[in-house]
Amino acid sequence: MIKGHKNVQRVKPSGLELTDRVVGIQRVTKVTKGGRTFGFSAIVVVGDEKGVAGFGLGKSKEVSEAIQKGIEDAKKNLVRIPLVKNTIPHPQSGKFGGARVFLRPASNGTGVIAGGAMRAVLESLGVHDVLAKSKGSSNPHNVVKATFDCLLKMRDAGTIARTRGISVEKVFNG
Repeated sequence: MIKGHKNVQRVKPSGLELTDRVVGIQRVTKVTKGGRTFGFSAIVVVGDEKGVAGFGLGKSKEVSEAIQKGIEDAKKNLVRIPLVKNTIPHPQSGKFGGARVFLRPASNGTGVIAGGAMRAVLESLGVHDVLAKSKGSSNPHNVVKATFDCLLKMRDAGTIARTRGISVEKVFNG
């Protein structure tokens, strides 16, 4: 999930009030000599709605068991994303597989303008105002991963100032 991203702040799930959202449940089939065997896979997003979120995939013969496994996997992959006044700090795009996503900050009161899988990620994160567009593949697995790719590229002014070794004022007046 986090491969290829620098300065990713991982978070431990202990002490956080996490809410979970099921993004998608797929029925999968394995054909054997004895017939068809059905199973389920579920992709789940968890977050504290204060800038911490993660996603996970669970597979099982039962739907509820797949969701539980997805929640446990998501709790292992929690990351902190910088937020500025209930929105994201700057416009950013991300990609994974055939899915391409674009996120842009929005003014207060705009709401979350995003579709299915992206909406679940952004609401779990605690973003209240954002403009989002998903291009290319609409596969929920790839859209969730592309959204996290986009969010993990986000940097706030404090992070940029520390990286450059200058004050926050100088970042803006530069």
